[in-house]
Formats: sequence, structure tokens, C-alpha cells
Amino acid sequence: MDNRAKLLEQALHLFAQRGYDAIGVQEIVEQAGITKPTLYHYFGSKRGLLEALINERLQPLIDRLAQATSHANDVPASLAAIFQLYFDFAQAEPLLYRMQLAMWFSLPDNEAFQIVAVSSAQQQALLESFFVRASSFHGNMRGRQRVYAATLLGTINTYIGLCLSGAVQATPQIIHQAVQQFSYGIYS
Repeated sequence: MDNRAKLLEQALHLFAQRGYDAIGVQEIVEQAGITKPTLYHYFGSKRGLLEALINERLQPLIDRLAQATSHANDVPASLAAIFQLYFDFAQAEPLLYRMQLAMWFSLPDNEAFQIVAVSSAQQQALLESFFVRASSFHGNMRGRQRVYAATLLGTINTYIGLCLSGAVQATPQIIHQAVQQFSYGIYS
């Protein structure tokens, strides 16, 4: 693992464990066994380190979400695919997923929130565009894309929280249940 990767990995563990604001640059570099100038060389600052961590590690989720939301003619199948990709990502990156969720629920003027908000806005936009396209097949969805996207993310994150906490397993039955639960609301 190169120095840049070590810094990203240590930052992820420390930020996930104790929160962005509780961790200083000195602690990150000590845990990584690297000097401060090396961190500044790669990232410029602690903020730059978090930005790189979020942007690079969440990009696969964003890319797969863009694919999954491109097909709106079969809403139930698309919703199942969206749920599945989130579940798969959260299981592959549990620390990252928990960390970004915690940061998303911090105060809006918090630096970590501002960084995570960019990724969250990308996800929201992709889901909104999905519901706009789906409304051509389901007229009762028109004009509701913003609320549907936010509600879908909330449902997904609730189920992922339950899975990451060990309360439920990410089984096909759970995904089906989550899709059904969400679908009852959007088709009404």
C-alpha cells in the first residue's frame, strides 16, 4: 500500500470510529506512519483528505446508481436493482457507508456534512431523474420525484442500518419487502 492509500485507509478508520471533527492531522499521519508534509502533498489539508476519501470511495456507488436508474420502464425491477446495489455497496464498504451516513446527519455548517452533501446530491439527482422517467409510465408520479427520491434513500438507509447492525440479513426477501413497502406509497 502506498503512502496515499495508507492515509486514506487510516482516515477512514479514524473518521468512522470517532468522527471527522474529533480527529486531527497529527493523529492520522501517526497512525499511517507518514509525515504531515506527505499528507499535505497528496491532499492539501484534512478537508482535502476527506474529499478524496468520499469522492473516490463512493464513486463506484454513483456509477452503478447511474446505470440502475437509467431503466424506468419496469419500476419494481429497477427499484429492486437499486436496493440491491446499495445493500451490496454497504456490505462491501461498511465503515465508509456508516461514516458518510453519520456525516450526512451532522449539522449543515459542519465541514464533513458539506463534503458528503455533494455525493448525496448526486444520488438524489439520479433518483429524481429515475422517477421523472418513470412518471411517463405512471402518471400519478408526476411532480413527486424529489419526495420519492428522498423517501427511497431514507428507506434504503434504514434497511442498511438494520443490516449493518445485524438486526436483519440482506436477503432477497428483505429486498423484496423493502421494495414492496416503498412501492405501496408511490403507487397511491
